[in-house]
Amino acid sequence: MRENELTSPVSLTRENKFNRAAHGWARQPIVDTSGIHDRKDNLSWGSNKRWEYWCVMTPTHILACTIASLDFLSSAEVWIFDRATNEAVLAKGAAAMGDQGAQAATLPAQVESGPATYSGGGVEVCIEQVEGGTRIRASAEGGGFDILAARPLGHERLAVVVPWSDDLFQYTVKDVSRPASGTVTVGGVTTELEGESWAVLDHGRGRWPSSIQWNWGAGCGRATDGRAVGLQVGDKWTDGTGSTENSFLLNGRLYKISEKLKWEYDLSAPLERWRVYGAGLNATLTPFYDKFSKTDAKIVRSRTDQCFGIWEGSFDTGSEVVRFTDVIGFAEDVERKW
Repeated sequence: MRENELTSPVSLTRENKFNRAAHGWARQPIVDTSGIHDRKDNLSWGSNKRWEYWCVMTPTHILACTIASLDFLSSAEVWIFDRATNEAVLAKGAAAMGDQGAQAATLPAQVESGPATYSGGGVEVCIEQVEGGTRIRASAEGGGFDILAARPLGHERLAVVVPWSDDLFQYTVKDVSRPASGTVTVGGVTTELEGESWAVLDHGRGRWPSSIQWNWGAGCGRATDGRAVGLQVGDKWTDGTGSTENSFLLNGRLYKISEKLKWEYDLSAPLERWRVYGAGLNATLTPFYDKFSKTDAKIVRSRTDQCFGIWEGSFDTGSEVVRFTDVIGFAEDVERKW
């Protein structure tokens, strides 16, 4: 498909509807989403979804935190996974309804226009821009982490606008392979991150259908020649919209993949290999852990298989074939009613 590259700032909404001028993708988060809010006097109330998700992958741990607002509730999660024992050593979530939820969560209109915070239910998350990158602090009973996700000069991010209709649409920023440093605390013991670590961001603002399914995959690491690479792939939720969220990052330069990729995996055996291929990409994930969750809270129902593992494969940039064999990341299959 042919996708429009956005090169100047644009608003996601116009008169509370989708702004067709925003349909496209960008190398930086230049789309203004201030029209997405949770005011109850807005006819779109109930369909607005806003979130920040950060995942930090290290040789010893995988760290993740989420702040989300779904109009009628806000939520947060802090998660720490120990790679040596192959188990989660901290998994804590919190949620608040109505006005209490609105007070618990703060989410900026743009990626770097202000801090994102959550406080309540024993969970504290603060994501803020600092000199050189993004500081991510998250804590709950039993532990937490304090991470700097550096943003190297010239580092590009995939920003994509995905419209289903004039009333339902989504803006996402997928920022992969951000060099990470900092500390992780478990059981009162704080340690520095060891070895090369990478951070991934999923920034989302939009108005969603009440029921949806999606795939998402990301990978961070180095090519066999030592250059930094980042993998970003998605499927299902973008079908029929004229957009994809597929790209490959090489030394901070983004190569947009404007084609629906093929996904091969078996949810009855999620720890078997996942393969994603097409348009010059051939990537295989060998999982070591399935972060499975299932929720049925009447107003929100979801099922998630997020499989962490190691990516290997190649990508043809058009001028060379880049090969990678030890890229840490994940692939997921999600069903959600919200």
